[in-house]
Amino acid sequence: MTVRIGVLTSGGDAQGMNAAVRAVVRAGIQAGAEVFGIHEGWQGAVDGGDQIRRLEWDDVGNVLARGGTVIGTARCAAFRERDGRKRAALNLITHGIDRIIVIGGDGSLTGTDRLREEWPAFVAELADAGEITAEQAERHAQLVIAGLVGSIDNDMVGTDMTIGTDSALHRITEAIDAISSTAASHQRSFVVEVMGRHCGYLAVMSAIAGAADYVLIPESPPADDWKQHMSHVLRQSRRAGRRTSIVVIAEGTQDRQGNPITPEDVRAVLADEMGEDARVTILGHVQRGGTPSAYDRWMATMLGHAAVGEVLRGDREPQLVAVRGNRPTFMPLMEAVAATRRVASLIEEGRYDEAMAARGRSFVQMTQAFHQLSEARPDAEPLEDCRQIGVLHCGGLAPGMNATAAAVIRLGIDRGHEMFGVHGGFPGLIDGDIRRLGWGDVEGWTASGGANLGTRRTIPTEEDLYALSRSIETSGLDALIIIGGFNAYRALTLIHAERKRFPALRLPIVVVPCSIDNNLPGLQMAVGADTALNVAVSSVDLIKMSASAAKRAFVVETMGRHCGFLTLTTGVAVGAERVYLHEDGITIADLKTDIDAMVEGFRSGRSFYLAIRNEEASPFYTTDLITRMFEAEGRGEFSVRGSVLGHVQQGGAPSPFDRINGVRLASQAMQWVTEQLASGADQHVFVTPDGMRDVRDLDELVDWQARRPLEQWWLELKPVLHDLTRTPGVASAPGSLTGRGARPTTMER
Repeated sequence: MTVRIGVLTSGGDAQGMNAAVRAVVRAGIQAGAEVFGIHEGWQGAVDGGDQIRRLEWDDVGNVLARGGTVIGTARCAAFRERDGRKRAALNLITHGIDRIIVIGGDGSLTGTDRLREEWPAFVAELADAGEITAEQAERHAQLVIAGLVGSIDNDMVGTDMTIGTDSALHRITEAIDAISSTAASHQRSFVVEVMGRHCGYLAVMSAIAGAADYVLIPESPPADDWKQHMSHVLRQSRRAGRRTSIVVIAEGTQDRQGNPITPEDVRAVLADEMGEDARVTILGHVQRGGTPSAYDRWMATMLGHAAVGEVLRGDREPQLVAVRGNRPTFMPLMEAVAATRRVASLIEEGRYDEAMAARGRSFVQMTQAFHQLSEARPDAEPLEDCRQIGVLHCGGLAPGMNATAAAVIRLGIDRGHEMFGVHGGFPGLIDGDIRRLGWGDVEGWTASGGANLGTRRTIPTEEDLYALSRSIETSGLDALIIIGGFNAYRALTLIHAERKRFPALRLPIVVVPCSIDNNLPGLQMAVGADTALNVAVSSVDLIKMSASAAKRAFVVETMGRHCGFLTLTTGVAVGAERVYLHEDGITIADLKTDIDAMVEGFRSGRSFYLAIRNEEASPFYTTDLITRMFEAEGRGEFSVRGSVLGHVQQGGAPSPFDRINGVRLASQAMQWVTEQLASGADQHVFVTPDGMRDVRDLDELVDWQARRPLEQWWLELKPVLHDLTRTPGVASAPGSLTGRGARPTTMER
């Protein structure tokens, strides 16, 4: 008897749910199961009939770019009652379904687990009443479930991110950016309310990404003097030259006495304390809508794929399929739900430090980083033994460089340092193109693309080191913060190797990772990689639309040099049929297999085919050559177009994540430099989310010839793409749906 899996989305909708549904359906089919969509959430299970329908491969085509959920969702009052759950059990058994994957919030997951607990009793009662046969009762004696969290609030304990959160953050940040521009024109204040109930994640992260001045969240209610404190922070910001004041508030915020703090309360404070003509913007359900971000597509796809493997095993208690360090991981479902609900209790009991800690280390760190930036003193007096710190870029342009540099500079000023911007990378440093930067000099940098300090790929040669050391001496720099990519790491190793010859190079130096290629060691995501990925995904979305009127294949080239991160994650996020990576190379045998499958697909009714090629996947089989080979073998049955995305991937405003990541890493770098200067140390290090790593560690972490780390976490997406895009009916690769998930890691996205 073929295994049957049911999939449903329940509760509030969240961008990325469709990616998860698609992954469940296609991974299930590849594994030999039949997958049924339960429409309108648990209401569809209670109603039965055509609300429970088998889903085929093509039923979930072209859904990755769609918001909401194509199988519908609802809050079902009947399912809260025992009789309703019993009807749901009857309808599921009638359809032969005893394995369920639920995509929803803690309420939906709790209700699902209750059905699982009651299932044996329901089976017995239904069999006794003759509503199911004895054979059905024996075959479906147990219900196996797995849960994915679909919630824009990111409020589930135990997972780095929930499906929909990143997309919601995109909507909020876009709104704050737009509000900031009009607010600056009128020198006006705005109060922006975001969703979150008992969770301040969206508020804190959007405040960082939008360079807001103040944030109010449920987990950490403000002190009793919050009105005066907020007014002081905003006045200080205005004195520094800022023309706007932005306050972000989560919808569930209260004071320490449990009284709600509303956007109108904040507006009144700004009017009474500062005489500001403040305006309120409540974003509401716009945060749930729109096209899902690249992250919500590939992350939800990865989790949906893992959930199928989990329910097919069915050999342990119900699991939450979570994400840690960009890998799927598992934890007992109700343990995660209980820990999540406990946060609300901690807030109610006034145990705020515990509530913050329960949200995780990253949340605490970023909340602290925001306060450091928003409350930093623009007019801070330099220390008596003031130190001069230089900031420069090295390597290719990466969106988020400006956000990172701005955070470094303002945090340095607050600590009493003098901050100097080096223009034009190492050549600029050698030429002495160094200027002191003040608080107002970096106003507006957070949301801007490009690199206002300029960047060069040039690294010092041995012949340059004398001039470099002389420039450092002449300018009086006491420390260097290098924001850049692979060449920055190369430069760091060269400087470290020659520090004995040139005493001026014996100063603290730290590299902060920025690269669209995401080819840097010791971290999950470099600043800039997420923006480049979103640009690539948006571009391919448009390309797919252009092909809707005719049979057409596309070969799209992404950047990345010898690192296939952009290529593979774009492929997963857009549903490509084939990706070509430098890590794998390309052979004529590969191309023949792909061409044969493509031609057969078009003859069988396919109207579109998409291949994505890393720019250096092969020096011989170029994008143009592959395009012409596909066109030749199509023999007029379909057309083929090539598209090179090029440097558009380096442009545009940085994504919310790249802004947040830049601030996080900048905060770590400035804290380390301050400690080094205080202790008189002169180490050379690079930043990772887990702390600093010594430059001497690089040889153990990096393939210098290929210019990429030895461990590339994203290669674990290869079997996911393999299972979801190959011709249905062909057996899955051994082990692709049987893994237990990768080891947990503290390196969070």
